[in-house]
Amino acid sequence: MGKSIKGLVLITGTTSGVGLNTLKPLLRFGWEVIAVNRSNKRAFEIAQKSLTDSEMKNINFIEIDLSNLDDVRNGCSEILKKFKKPINSIICNAAVYKPRLRKPERSPQGFENSMAVNHFGHFLLMHILLDNILSSEKEIDLNGRTTKFKPRITVLGTVTANYSELGGRIPIPAPADLGNLAGFKNGFLSPISMANGKRFKPGKAYKDSKLCNMISVQELSKRYSKERIIINSIYPGCVAETKLFRDTPWLFRFLFPIFQKFITKGYVSQRLAGERVAQVATLKEYAKPAVHWSWGNRQKLGRKAFSQKLSNRIIDTEISRQTYELTRKLVGLD
Repeated sequence: MGKSIKGLVLITGTTSGVGLNTLKPLLRFGWEVIAVNRSNKRAFEIAQKSLTDSEMKNINFIEIDLSNLDDVRNGCSEILKKFKKPINSIICNAAVYKPRLRKPERSPQGFENSMAVNHFGHFLLMHILLDNILSSEKEIDLNGRTTKFKPRITVLGTVTANYSELGGRIPIPAPADLGNLAGFKNGFLSPISMANGKRFKPGKAYKDSKLCNMISVQELSKRYSKERIIINSIYPGCVAETKLFRDTPWLFRFLFPIFQKFITKGYVSQRLAGERVAQVATLKEYAKPAVHWSWGNRQKLGRKAFSQKLSNRIIDTEISRQTYELTRKLVGLD
């Protein structure tokens, strides 16, 4: 048998927060990384501040604006041409959250932008690269050792999208709920801005997009055998100090970390969250399909990850199927 090929992992959104802090553990585990961001220049400059020169040599920067489906297609085409070896693992991390908007921002295709970035862009990227990742080597090289690795896709979820948890039932502005998917069914273009076709609520639009992310994990796991690929999601804990919240009121940004640290005890640092994401996306003990990995809403020292129960809004067979098929149509896969 010839020399095994170094493992290749793709991650979106590495200019700050969890994505940035996932890079170092991935590199420490021995992976070569494709970092997907809106700006290669910005992503490179930021990564350079926290990584060594030798670590930087193992990162490839690819520029994709996830809000623009044409850009996703072009970026994926560049990836497939540039890399001679298949990708082994994909981490869908990038997200936008703008709860103070009075009216929806629109993607180049005319979709409400948080859904466009958080769900549609990642959905299209995963599907374009799916054949590539399914063809990846069964044995890869990590830090000079040959390791068996089954292809994997890991999606960042959130407690606020899971109605089975207290955080998913918070009524401000409303819990995540796709309703009968009227917005998707009617094309999701102006004046439609919500999946359920109702009035625009920016905070709920974010929650709904993450609900769609978690539904995609469950539906893809039904459609692709666990013998071929492992698809799961993760909630690493409440990362209360991250640029995801940069568009929230300053008082919220000041009080939210304090509340999470001392009241709910759900707070985790960006560094710990990044470590957890890297583990779930690459380590053998997390190679279980359709699992939503969580450490719970009350963080305890040495606590292990567990499979979090998911609400019917995520696992309902009919809603799951419709969300998947309507998304395929909206992003142009059908």
